[in-house]
Amino acid sequence: MRRALLATLAVVGLGGLWAWVWRAPARESRAPSIRMAPDPAPVTFERATRPRPFLLPQDHGPHYDYQTEWWYYTGNLRTEDGRPFGYQLTFFRRGLLPGAPPPGPGLATNQLYLAHLAVTDVTAATHVFRERFSRGAAGLAGAAGAPFEVWLEDWRAEAVDATGSDVHLRARDAGLALDLDLKAAKPLITYGDRGLSPKGEEPGNASYYVGYPRLHTRGTIGSGGAPADVEGESWFDHEWSTSALGPQAVGWDWFSLQLSDGREVMLFSIRRQDGTLEPVSGGTLVDPEGRTRHLGAGDFQVEVKSRWQSPESRAVYPLRWDVTIPSTGMRLRVEPWLEDQEMRTSFTYWEGAVRVTGSQGGAPLTGHGYAELTGYARSMRVLF
Repeated sequence: MRRALLATLAVVGLGGLWAWVWRAPARESRAPSIRMAPDPAPVTFERATRPRPFLLPQDHGPHYDYQTEWWYYTGNLRTEDGRPFGYQLTFFRRGLLPGAPPPGPGLATNQLYLAHLAVTDVTAATHVFRERFSRGAAGLAGAAGAPFEVWLEDWRAEAVDATGSDVHLRARDAGLALDLDLKAAKPLITYGDRGLSPKGEEPGNASYYVGYPRLHTRGTIGSGGAPADVEGESWFDHEWSTSALGPQAVGWDWFSLQLSDGREVMLFSIRRQDGTLEPVSGGTLVDPEGRTRHLGAGDFQVEVKSRWQSPESRAVYPLRWDVTIPSTGMRLRVEPWLEDQEMRTSFTYWEGAVRVTGSQGGAPLTGHGYAELTGYARSMRVLF
């Protein structure tokens, strides 16, 4: 749900690039006078209003009739001697007009792309991030479904199997480096109501939300110096929509947790100005075989245990939580590997690797995952 909105926010500030990005070829005037044609009917993007089937690998690719889309990879990895790393590689697409970009080698396009790359080196206590923008033209950035690939310059995710479930990630930028092979451990998961994930109470204010909650991962990673050999687990989300926050919302807290008993938990809470939560807040519990159970806003509790203030943005973030799902008896403590995993990009948010301890019915649970926290440096609503 989240990064589709983040992509919207990131490109709102690029509105002035419209004339630069989208230019129709000039037409030669052959008449001495001009006849005014009626204004064309407004062109609008589609909205997610009902569940739909998903076809692979095509649905891994872009959905140009929706305004915003993202492909999101995060992971917790370790070297052979146990040195932990976290990583994020996310691609965003923003449509200026619905429909595919014009064919051909030119620079004209109706698509903008944004990407974020980050590496958390826990041992070195560093979190390094980069951001790139480009137009979806001339091979600079783009996406495709069959076979699946998404890229921005030399940052790239591309399928290595027919369904697009297994991918190769590659990205380098000024000391940061990823070269990872990801293999899905479970089938494609649909979140919300069979993939329809509401973002507000207004009709059509929703997204299509699918992904792979656990991918076995091997390769190399680095944030300065020689890249290290690593292995571990990643999480992939893909979402597309034409939606926004509700009128009272200011931001959201989101968690993707991979547990030692083979289950995964995704939770999101959309926060209002008065401190209450939007009723559409919720989540999904995934069992070891890949079966899902939807969690409504009343099915879980997230209690903040401590906070951290960024020395750069001065934003105050919650950074330790007790998470309970009463119907399962699950009690989890979630805390960051490092406090400062703030992403000071076009918009400031916190996104970082977390570790999990806890229990269910007296049996111990451990795990790891990622958390995303927005609207703490600045209300996300004012950026729409």
